[in-house]
Amino acid sequence: MPKDAAVEEFAGLVRALKARDGRSYEALGRRLSVSASTLHRYCSGATVPEEFAVVDRLALLCGADEEERRALEAAWTEADRARRRAASPAPTPVPAVSAAPESNLEPSAPEPGPGPAPDPSAPDPSAPEAPRARPRRGAPAPLLVAAAVALVVLALAAALLGHPTRTGSAPAPASTAPGRTAAPLPFTWSIGSQLWEGGCGHTYLVDRAPHAVAPPPVAADSGAWAGTHDAVHGGEALVRITVQGRSPSDAVVLHALHVRVVDRAAPLPWNAYRMDNGCGGAVTPRHFAVDLDRPRPLARPVDGLDASGAEVRKIPAVSFPYKVTSSDPEELLVSARTAGCDCRWYLELEWSAGGRTGTVRITDGGKPFRTSGTRGRPTYVHDSAEGRWITDSDSGQTG
Repeated sequence: MPKDAAVEEFAGLVRALKARDGRSYEALGRRLSVSASTLHRYCSGATVPEEFAVVDRLALLCGADEEERRALEAAWTEADRARRRAASPAPTPVPAVSAAPESNLEPSAPEPGPGPAPDPSAPDPSAPEAPRARPRRGAPAPLLVAAAVALVVLALAAALLGHPTRTGSAPAPASTAPGRTAAPLPFTWSIGSQLWEGGCGHTYLVDRAPHAVAPPPVAADSGAWAGTHDAVHGGEALVRITVQGRSPSDAVVLHALHVRVVDRAAPLPWNAYRMDNGCGGAVTPRHFAVDLDRPRPLARPVDGLDASGAEVRKIPAVSFPYKVTSSDPEELLVSARTAGCDCRWYLELEWSAGGRTGTVRITDGGKPFRTSGTRGRPTYVHDSAEGRWITDSDSGQTG
């Protein structure tokens, strides 16, 4: 992605936050559930995050105030626009087609040409001509008659029916009764559904031959790439849920996360395309593991691992409940795996706050998430040297 002024400005703000905090890329990455290399790309301007949530989380961790967060969001918005412009293919020029001249309302008279000799019995052309009807300049007589009949019918109907009344199909608008207005949620939430393990490893199923599939994008552009190819998560889908309270003092308690599978089908018979290029994150964040092949899948908390130091350190899993406020948000990372189905699923988050309770349905933009098994499917990796997709056997890798 070319670095323009907007991207450079955004990267400078992210670098300033990181420098103010003083922690290493690995330490901050652990809190943000991203790899150290991904966070470094944000700071260098090599990548613009696809969502602002991870940047806002960084700002909170580094002690940014409300004004700084607003400025950071404005800078991210401009940088994201630049990223999308760079990622969008140039439109194919359409050859101009000269439009045929519009015809006049009345046909023009034909050009005069040589004709037969005048007939002595014909009327004198110099005599005044009787007026002739111009049907194109006025409404045809049948149409006038039909319009008049319609007006009469409408007048009779109004006289017979009297004043109009509202029927059950068109109820009269009623003011909402006191106490029945749906109160807003005491928290906000957002998702990231195109995440890659370690910021670089993922598999998509695509119903296209290798020559019709574009090279793998950077992780920040994965959503646009997947949308262009109608890709489906292969084997595993990572979903990050960011929850933030609206009040700095009144906490919202998150009690449980439920998994609902709405459809199961045979795994898709499509080609599998791996996005990784040999990189890997030093940090495996703690997450909730979901086995979609089970009859009733559960979101099970799993420890993370930190291999960025001399020794591998375990990151203990945290079970529900969680508490969130406006200054202390929480990120829940869900890893949903399947080997034997094309599964469509969503999540439900239980919460309570100030005497209220509720459940929020977490979906992928209003649609269920979708994950399909890859067992037995042809698997391809991208050879950057040759600029083409090759099979695992050609690359020497195993699926």
